[in-house]
Amino acid sequence: MKAYRFGSCELRPQSRELLVDGQPRPVEPQVFDLLCLLAREAGRVISHDELIAEIWGGRIVSDAAISARISAARTAIGDNGASQRYIRTVPRRGFRFVCAVDEIGAERNSGSAVTATVEQQVRFTRSADGTRIAYAETGSGYPLVRAGHWLTHLEYDWHSPIWRPLLDQLSRDFHVVRYDQRGNGLSDWDPPEYSLECFVDDLAAVVDAAALKRFALYGTSQGAAVAIAYACRFPERVSHLILQGGYQAGRLVRSSASERSEGEALVTLVRYGWGKPESAFLKMFSAMFIPDGTKEEIDALAELQRMTTTAENALRIREAVDRFDVRHLLANVAVPTLVLHARNDSVHPLDQGRKLAAGIRGARFVMLESANHVTLPREPAWDVMLPAVRDFVRASHPAAPA
Repeated sequence: MKAYRFGSCELRPQSRELLVDGQPRPVEPQVFDLLCLLAREAGRVISHDELIAEIWGGRIVSDAAISARISAARTAIGDNGASQRYIRTVPRRGFRFVCAVDEIGAERNSGSAVTATVEQQVRFTRSADGTRIAYAETGSGYPLVRAGHWLTHLEYDWHSPIWRPLLDQLSRDFHVVRYDQRGNGLSDWDPPEYSLECFVDDLAAVVDAAALKRFALYGTSQGAAVAIAYACRFPERVSHLILQGGYQAGRLVRSSASERSEGEALVTLVRYGWGKPESAFLKMFSAMFIPDGTKEEIDALAELQRMTTTAENALRIREAVDRFDVRHLLANVAVPTLVLHARNDSVHPLDQGRKLAAGIRGARFVMLESANHVTLPREPAWDVMLPAVRDFVRASHPAAPA
């Protein structure tokens, strides 16, 4: 029987043990069953009716009894109703476990534990100009490729509280392929050039190395421009185009003088503030991406960016992506397209998302009620974003996740 590991906790259904920091913690039977249900279905909203059916066998139970068991479950794993670090209340719908969960199984003839669910396989390929590109594959099902974006590291992202929840959810529904764009992460840090064309070449190299004939393409932030350019270059390979928090024109080429000035200011700040431990700039920069993030989440994103590339590369990448311009390509996109954008996106304004959707024939637009450029698991937008992506792909492809 599988066990479930999350944070500093481990649930062992077979022996009915809850371990916290390696030490047994006693809990009532119904609380233990409740924790197992939530961990097993991590990321999915569990309704009150489902809770009653699973935990109480369908008997009539008051809301107060449910609340008491949820409260006890939170206390047992070091959570509470204010922080909702593990168990989130979804108003009028139910409860959702928002922490990444690893399913653990005992090896036969061995006392060691092995991860029984999502594992990533990291490999390398070379782009058209010889730049070495690292890519990873996880999950199974219909293939979904995430275009490279600012800034990633395949290994650090896999353990990041910012990115791991999303990677886990996508990998449960799809065969996910993602990569570190040139100049950061596990890819080469000294490429000869940074340009939209080169970033598209990197994506093309990864798709070929992964032997994908046809796939859904998911571009976020500047990855949206890369995805659009790739879909126009290889329309026969892309079955679905998903664009989130993207833009048609980078800050340095937009018509708005204020946005151009903002882009120039960010480039200057990157030039002088990147890579320094405890950098106030990096924390401010990270707070732009997740203004509703906790201090721990903002600090984690700042540290991730610092470790992902050098100050010189960060500057070159920032200057390149702020000059991306795909306005002339939008009318040429010939694949089903979904555009998602946060209403109060602090990195790229909502107007950019609207222009993408308006410029691509037949594109569907979904508003996310958020100020975060990176959607976080505990916010309502999370419960809109993931079903929208899954349903969009499933609706038009029989092999997509059910």
